[in-house]
Amino acid sequence: MVTSDSGIVSLKHRIMEEICRLAWNDQLDAEHKEQVVYEIIPGPKPSYRCCVYKEREIVRQRIRLACAENPTYNRDSQNVVQVIDSACDECPISAYSVSSVCRFCLGKPCQNTCKFGAIMPGETRMHIDPSKCKECGMCAKACPYQAIIHHERPCKKCCPVDAISYDENGLCKIDESKCIQCGRCIHHCPFGAIGSKTYLVHIIHEIKAGKEVIAMCAPATEGQFGEQITMAAVRETLKKLGFADMVEVGLGGDMTAAYEAEEWSEAKREGRKMTTSCCPAFINMQRIHFPEIYREQMSTTVSPMCAVSRYLKATHPGCVTVFIGPCIAKKSETLDPSVEGNADYAVTYGEIRAMMRSRDVKLEPVEEKYQEASAFGKRFASSGGVAEAVIECMKERGEDVSDLKLLKCAGGKDCRKALMLLKNGKLPEDFIEGMACHGGCVGGPSRHKTEAETLKARNALISQADDRKILDNLKNYPMDRFSMYRDGHR
Repeated sequence: MVTSDSGIVSLKHRIMEEICRLAWNDQLDAEHKEQVVYEIIPGPKPSYRCCVYKEREIVRQRIRLACAENPTYNRDSQNVVQVIDSACDECPISAYSVSSVCRFCLGKPCQNTCKFGAIMPGETRMHIDPSKCKECGMCAKACPYQAIIHHERPCKKCCPVDAISYDENGLCKIDESKCIQCGRCIHHCPFGAIGSKTYLVHIIHEIKAGKEVIAMCAPATEGQFGEQITMAAVRETLKKLGFADMVEVGLGGDMTAAYEAEEWSEAKREGRKMTTSCCPAFINMQRIHFPEIYREQMSTTVSPMCAVSRYLKATHPGCVTVFIGPCIAKKSETLDPSVEGNADYAVTYGEIRAMMRSRDVKLEPVEEKYQEASAFGKRFASSGGVAEAVIECMKERGEDVSDLKLLKCAGGKDCRKALMLLKNGKLPEDFIEGMACHGGCVGGPSRHKTEAETLKARNALISQADDRKILDNLKNYPMDRFSMYRDGHR
């Protein structure tokens, strides 16, 4: 994947590849980890930081993340998204600063408008004291020359729930009481100072222990690797890597759509408004920031990932399930103790490709055909796909959906705006389909290609799917052997 942070991504993926190689060879000890540090940063001259010592410390902290550990030893955190302190650098501490455009004007409107005493004359221009500045922005509005600049850190700017701030040393801090673990900040940081815990080592240990480890590939997978790499090709590749099998999570999309349709129908009859429950970041947003909506108006149907995991655990007792997709928040979903039977691990496309390289396994086309989901389940990954599948189920049951009012939200800020309207009783629509990423899951933070790059191949692959109906498709699966609701019953 070529992105604006491709150098950072390459470094991160190389570290994961080397750690996977150590795990396969039972060499995941301190000595071999330190060898990886020196192989990646041999010195004596630095490549991208002030010195090799800092570069090596960054690699050490990334190795800890690659082993699903907190990057610093003294940090007690269960959050999946973590700050790599040694990599956080060069961003301005003060959100507002005075540029050289300042004319040092006699009236000093910036100083006069500041209520906190944060602005004072310097030698050649006005100066803002970051320890006193409350970042209200009044000085910038008052300056007749627009000489006061608002520096908003990329990580802070992209966060839809204002969970990012920084300490007196300028280091980024994540407020875990606000963080929805969407992962948007990870690729917005130009220094690669934010990452997520990776569970590849755990998966390798499960495979080496002889357990039945089954992969579950997100619907967003189709099209990520071009038209030649079908779900059948991905399935064959994962088997070569050591997985017992692979199931497409589009099947879970069918399952979720069928059961969520029942909830929508019931809510429609009772005049209640509802939100979907497929996107884990959207669920986290409701749970943390809109708890009443979470308790009373969110669908209780489990996500497609959880649905397939429960199906596999019911039919393959003792198996280990691994979700593969573009989502960071899925990692937090697997750690949610309130939802039994969910996937044991979740990894991204970049992570699974690093694991492939550690075993010299490549994605290659195959002639074999493989399909378990309807086209509607496959389209769950795009914005509007969940709603379309739910509405399809309602139609298949003979319901009239002509008067159904739906709001499709894609992107954290749009989701938050919709939830605010719902909370305040001002939402005109009946249902909210919420996805924290722009474009839906195909626009996830850890996608292999951009949504635009994926679209052509994705449409071509999905067009090859047969025209099976959702409810007919589910007749082929033992839906009575597991629950489709978060609390296990309804």
